[in-house]
Amino acid sequence: MTAAPTEAILRQLYETVAARKNADADSSYTARLFAKGVKKIAQKVGEEAVETAIAAVAEDKQHVVSESADLLYHLLVLWAARDVAPAEVWAELDKRFGTSGLAEKEARNKNGQNG
Repeated sequence: MTAAPTEAILRQLYETVAARKNADADSSYTARLFAKGVKKIAQKVGEEAVETAIAAVAEDKQHVVSESADLLYHLLVLWAARDVAPAEVWAELDKRFGTSGLAEKEARNKNGQNG
């Protein structure tokens, strides 16, 4: 068994995904997603999120792992489509770290941000 992957695997996967942004849609599934546009990619993220949630309540652990991997992949495609680098997301998470989730959510609501 290999060592557990770290954040580096997400960075490497993101770089691979981003490299296919302008590739021929017949050459890869990722390129095909990019060709369909952000709306389709966002739809796929939503589908995978639902499948992950369903797996969490109705399936075994391995199914949750598999669906989570699908979700992360499609999320990385969405990030690349919107020119969001993983480092930007990590920085946002780092900024929130140590802040109560309730306090952070309240602050976003006061600033007119949902989520």
